[in-house]
Amino acid sequence: MSSRNKLKILNDPIYGFITIPNELIFDLIEHPYFQRLRRISQMGMSYMVYPGAHHTRFHHAIGCMHLMQKAVRVLRFKGVAISEEEEQALLAAILLHDIGHGPFSHAMEHSIVDDVNHEEISLLFMQELNRNFNGKLTLAIEIFKGDYDRRFMCQLISSQLDMDRTDYLKRDSFYTGVAEGNINSERLITMLNVVDDGLVVEEKGIYSVEKFLVARRLMYWQVYLHKTSLVAEQLLIRVLKRAKELVVKGHQLFASEALSYFLYNKVSLEDFNEEVLFQFSRLDDYDIIASMKAWMDYDDRILSSLCRMIINRDLLRIKIKNKPIRKSKLKEVKQEVTEALQLKEDEIDYFVFTGEISNQAYQASKHINILMKSEKIVDVVKASDQLNLKALSKPVTKYYICYPK
Repeated sequence: MSSRNKLKILNDPIYGFITIPNELIFDLIEHPYFQRLRRISQMGMSYMVYPGAHHTRFHHAIGCMHLMQKAVRVLRFKGVAISEEEEQALLAAILLHDIGHGPFSHAMEHSIVDDVNHEEISLLFMQELNRNFNGKLTLAIEIFKGDYDRRFMCQLISSQLDMDRTDYLKRDSFYTGVAEGNINSERLITMLNVVDDGLVVEEKGIYSVEKFLVARRLMYWQVYLHKTSLVAEQLLIRVLKRAKELVVKGHQLFASEALSYFLYNKVSLEDFNEEVLFQFSRLDDYDIIASMKAWMDYDDRILSSLCRMIINRDLLRIKIKNKPIRKSKLKEVKQEVTEALQLKEDEIDYFVFTGEISNQAYQASKHINILMKSEKIVDVVKASDQLNLKALSKPVTKYYICYPK
């Protein structure tokens, strides 16, 4: 019987042909844990604003792996020693960096699991896969955690200029049609180098870095923090919280087996044993959508109303301000809505709420270092003649209030 060909080529709309480099990477991609990412949207509820934004975490992870292959080639060409084992670990780590994302990417972290973020779940998945693959991911896990003694490798996975950001900005820009986010990831990677075990960008690449940081700022305000996708995600969080609240009170809600597990059980990071991880691996966007369609007709007015808002895209009104929402204003709106909708005191927070959003394109404490022609290493803010880069390192916070139309 002929052995299966595992050196496949994928056609990506951003980069063209992407080669799967070896059997381990192929087997990781084939694994059900990774295939699940085909059913997890990359941009949560952003498709309600940008109809093309239906790409998935699967697309993104494959793209990141492709960029990592390029980065390794560039650094080796410049004399940086990277062993075959290290290359494979880098590819595996970046491929799996988002494997712990829940349905609609971030909504679940704030609703039906207790203070568990996707990075922690990604690590649990990687450790479980490492057991399945007889320890072949040990080095990848070390790099993913930032524990490997070659610092630049950890920076390629997670830093201010990593393969994750260089893919998602370009990819999200493409699928949303927002041209402001279209960075030159090819040139950024070509300009990478390593000095004193740290990742640097050669001086001639400084304008690409400037464009990258400006693009990141614009994408956050225009796309990731767009008010419509923001209110849609907040509603989804409240749908899941309400469903969990009803289940605790004894209601029998329609849900898939995987979603039921998280509705009926209190799950924190300490609870993530093999069984919880298995149930999480079966949970995706489709479970949530199917449940919301059923819950639209449930006899709990709060749950059905919230579900109808999302399914029919008839969302709450949202206003964004530069200053915090006054308590008197919030109280006034709550009173009006309570009377208009005849809500109970403990129900009003599902329909009227405030919050804040923050955008910081560059964290000065986590440098992007520029290697000058003089061989001096300088932070990009000091190396750049762009005055606005310094401004990009200051967080900008805005405040919002949501309420029925």
